[in-house]
Amino acid sequence: MIIGSVRCELLIYDAHSLKEKRSVLKSLVTRLKQRFNLAVAETNFQDVWQRAELTIVTVSNERVICERELERAIKFIDTESEAERTVTTYEWL
Repeated sequence: MIIGSVRCELLIYDAHSLKEKRSVLKSLVTRLKQRFNLAVAETNFQDVWQRAELTIVTVSNERVICERELERAIKFIDTESEAERTVTTYEWL
């Protein structure tokens, strides 16, 4: 069994309050969970308006399947106009 995770730091330029930031993140997290076989959580920068970190995790019997799911999720994040992905870190267990 392989556990794959990716941490993505995001910049949310148009957020002028924590409420606006959380609205953007809630929408993004919900769509990621609905479209892909993953777990998603905000894991850092909870009290910063324009910065966020999402951790995305998936589990499979094969690393290739984990990689494919994580890459699809990252490509989806990259299409998001309200958030820009900056630092991205992978981890395999």
